[in-house]
Formats: sequence, C-alpha cells, structure tokens
Amino acid sequence: MKPKNKTIGYLVPVFALCVFMLVIYGAYVPHKAAETQRVVCIKFKAGTTPEDIEKHMRDFASLKNNVKDVVAYSAGRVEKNNEADGQFDVIHYLTFRTKEGAQQYVANADRKAFIKGNEANWDKVLELNSSIEK
Repeated sequence: MKPKNKTIGYLVPVFALCVFMLVIYGAYVPHKAAETQRVVCIKFKAGTTPEDIEKHMRDFASLKNNVKDVVAYSAGRVEKNNEADGQFDVIHYLTFRTKEGAQQYVANADRKAFIKGNEANWDKVLELNSSIEK
C-alpha cells in the first residue's frame, strides 16, 4: 500500500500546479479587442421623478445582457461644474466587440421597448458611435 500512497502524494502537488497554471493562463490570454464604443447622453424633462430616473438607469443597464457583443457597460450622472454641463443628466457607455454588434444593438427589440417605455421622460437624447483607437 505504501507505493500507492507515495504516487498519490506526488500527483496531488502536480495536479495543484497544473490547475494554478491554467488559471494564470486564462487570466493573461489576450481576448479579442473591442472595436466600437457607443455613448448615449440623456436629458430628462423637468418634473421627472427620481424614481423614474432610477428605473431608467436599471432598465438601460439590463440591456447589456440582451446584446451578445457588449463587452463593457458603465453609466453615471453628469457632474455639474458650470452652466454648460446642464445639457444632459446621465451618460451611458457601451463597448462592443464589433461594429456589427453595435448595429445589432440599434436594431434590438429590447432596446426599442426600452425607448418606448422611457422616452416620455426624455427632453433630448444624443447617441454617438466611435471607433476605438488601438
């Protein structure tokens, strides 16, 4: 029985080292670079309730799960430093793996439903696509 225990004793550290190496490899393997970023700026109408704004933020954030090529999403409220900053209230940033993914986002049914459900609270909207410099 000793030779079997000795073999297992040697295999356990080797196995642990292999698992560790796979984790490190997965962390450092380069992934496909993103190509396109979309910026969506929203100005809410006067009188829009904070609850409606929070619903808007939650609903927009959930859109990232419905488009397959979204690699990153972030959003935030515009910080008002001077009078020119009052043009928009919130900004959403979407990063897409491909230009086709950005086009699919525009045609996405969930996005269209989001717009229909929230546009009554919007005063103005600015949407811009940009290519990501490599």
